[in-house]
Amino acid sequence: MPQSMEQVEGLISKIENLPNAEARTTALELVKALMEFHGAGLERLMEIVADAGDPGYAMFDNFAADDLVGSLLLLYGLHPLPIEARVTKALEKVRPYLESHGGNVELLDITGGVVHLRMQGSCKSCPTSAMTLKLAIEEAIYAAAPDVVAIEAEGVTEQAPATGFVQIGNSSGNGHGNDNGNGNGSRAQNANGAADAWEEVSGLSSLSSSNVRLMEVRGRSILFCRLGESFYAYGNSCPGCGSDLKDAHLEVTNLVCPQCRQQYDVIRAGRGLDQPDLHLEPFPLLFDQGRAKVALPPR
Repeated sequence: MPQSMEQVEGLISKIENLPNAEARTTALELVKALMEFHGAGLERLMEIVADAGDPGYAMFDNFAADDLVGSLLLLYGLHPLPIEARVTKALEKVRPYLESHGGNVELLDITGGVVHLRMQGSCKSCPTSAMTLKLAIEEAIYAAAPDVVAIEAEGVTEQAPATGFVQIGNSSGNGHGNDNGNGNGSRAQNANGAADAWEEVSGLSSLSSSNVRLMEVRGRSILFCRLGESFYAYGNSCPGCGSDLKDAHLEVTNLVCPQCRQQYDVIRAGRGLDQPDLHLEPFPLLFDQGRAKVALPPR
């Protein structure tokens, strides 16, 4: 969400906490009146565009494709694409990343704003991989459809409730968007219900293929790997010997620990080749309009 909207939400929060009840009520009524005025104007604008026929409908596609305009229309419930189409497009956008980790996802249905998915591949067999891929899916869906109420994934093995579904996350109590405390859709819930923050990573595109780079991201040491056009992020610790991986190197698709020589499959969520029960710590990594973002759980 644009920074201006974050500022607006911050100001509204301040208004709601004003000690003077009369001032608080008046300010909130003003915000509501402005929202209704702008909403009515946007709705009329959409009607005028629709009256233009085919050229107007082509403009609707442009509206939907523009991040700023699309977010504004979603805010007022005027987005030209239905929620099913937006979720489907989000899954198609993230599917190459899932496949690079040996996983995939199937959209089962959307009922009452709840998206039901079926996880496949590595999503079903490796708990750490499952959480990594679910976070990536969540980020993509909430970015395209913040009006989604919740996301439930079928076919996941780790910490699944009796229903056989795992809760990925849900939106705010206002029924319109993913409330993460900062209003920008940049947080997701991990398996313990804590928030994972998506942090932007600069300069990652300069990493050459078949190479690794150690970087500090919000105080965490993260090892980034590149294979062709695919990027991967893992914690800087070998689960076999506990040493750091600053001098690790890639052999084809395997990351080799410089100390114990244990090998981990980079494209299969960091599984140990000789000891499958060993896994590198994977971090969700996505590219949005050329910018890399990695999700980090709270310490």
